[in-house]
Amino acid sequence: MNDVNKKLPIHNIILEGRKKLSVSGVTDVDKFDESTVLLYTSMGEMTVKGTDLHVNGLSVESGEMSIEGEIKSIFYGDPERKAPLSFLGKIFR
Repeated sequence: MNDVNKKLPIHNIILEGRKKLSVSGVTDVDKFDESTVLLYTSMGEMTVKGTDLHVNGLSVESGEMSIEGEIKSIFYGDPERKAPLSFLGKIFR
């Protein structure tokens, strides 16, 4: 199957009162701690910043993720990066 025929999962975000974030279309999670969650979606890199962040759910099969805490910012990075760089990719970045 070529890249044109691949169907990417639909990416949506729902933010409820800046306390609960639901994300769909998640393809990978790079890292998370209490202040930052770095993940990859079908639309590219996505970073969530805040305080007391907790990943409450992640389903690899459906690409659904739930984050709770005080969410201060959500921003997108490179739309072409849908997964973390390999070790060599990080060296030559």
